[in-house]
Amino acid sequence: MNPFNRRAAFRIAAVSVLLAAIASPLAWMVAHEAAEANTVSMAVEESQRLARHFDATALRGPEASVHAQSAANAIVGGLFDVAEIYDQEGSRLATAMTSVGAEIERLLPTHRPPDYTVETHRDLGHTNGRWVIRVFVPLKNPEGVSADEIAGYFEGVRAIPDWQLEQMFQHGLRAALMAGLASLLCGAAIYPVVVRLAADNERKASEVLASHLSLMEALGQAIAKRDSDTGAHNYRVAWIAARIAERMGLQGKAMQSMIVGSLLHDIGKIGIPDAILYKPAALDDDELEIMRSHVQQGEEIVAGIRWLDEAHDIVSAHHEKWDGTGYPRQLAGENIPLSARVFALADVFDALCSKRPYKAELGFDAAMEILERGVGSHFDPAVMAAFRPLARDVFDTLAESDEAGARGLLEKRVRRHFGIGEG
Repeated sequence: MNPFNRRAAFRIAAVSVLLAAIASPLAWMVAHEAAEANTVSMAVEESQRLARHFDATALRGPEASVHAQSAANAIVGGLFDVAEIYDQEGSRLATAMTSVGAEIERLLPTHRPPDYTVETHRDLGHTNGRWVIRVFVPLKNPEGVSADEIAGYFEGVRAIPDWQLEQMFQHGLRAALMAGLASLLCGAAIYPVVVRLAADNERKASEVLASHLSLMEALGQAIAKRDSDTGAHNYRVAWIAARIAERMGLQGKAMQSMIVGSLLHDIGKIGIPDAILYKPAALDDDELEIMRSHVQQGEEIVAGIRWLDEAHDIVSAHHEKWDGTGYPRQLAGENIPLSARVFALADVFDALCSKRPYKAELGFDAAMEILERGVGSHFDPAVMAAFRPLARDVFDTLAESDEAGARGLLEKRVRRHFGIGEG
């Protein structure tokens, strides 16, 4: 499993577990409340039915207490453990209770005389080790009274039995498990879709990146061949700079900029006239000024293209020197971008060790001696310190590599640092 798939799997799993952790208790609460509401609804319906059957709603006249007590006696012991019936003024006419009701009645909070107009209930929580619900029902429709007039009140107390509590718990638990399982299954279903989309996106991004790199490579070769008879210099110097930068801890965007800038460092030479670029003799002052203008021309070229802008630091500062005697801005020390300082050393080392039409290549010791003389004036001492342990291996590797070999060395670094494959 690649790093992205592993991260995607972890994040989707984490979100799924979080959703399950949230949804499961909510589902349990909803199921629990639904069971409670169902219990109350049944109790209200049953109390109204029995009250009408025993004329408990006929709460006026001398027989009112008798009717009320008959209804209370019939209601208690079924859905209710305590049954109380009140007349229209809120005076209690009858009370009946089971043995369980007698245990909890004395522990229940008192309340004011009833005056409600709709059925309601109150969850009293756990009382004497039992879950207790109190139901309030207005009694209507007595003979000779309008349908909307309250004739009396019924109040019942139900201690939920253990079997019903277990049933409610199991129902809530099933709902919670189903909600949790649904969340996890959704995560499992989403994961392959995310991976497939990510892989497709990565493939397309890699194709775009590869095309950009190929174009930069071709552009770099074209630039190099205007200045010499080979494009291998760009490959070699970009590889050397990447090796030094790796040792100095550069990575990510900084390393990508290093490679792009190394490939395109002399892009401004496209604008230099051939008569000056290929002049076999030394350049006069005016010609030298024109030659040095390739830095400014290079800046203008890369600044206009977003994906070439990463090359800006090296293009603009690869001729600056640590002591401030370089050009075009006479930057000194750490005012010179680090990538340009690294490139400057890599560029000079490759030039010293390479054969050109106007010079022979130098051996390793001679090249290193020249670099050491330039430390503190031309080169950043920290960059040279990072290069010394690598220098011999770099020299030997390049000595055995032609242009194709140098290109292969750089390609491995490109794949590693641009995320299009390991090298």
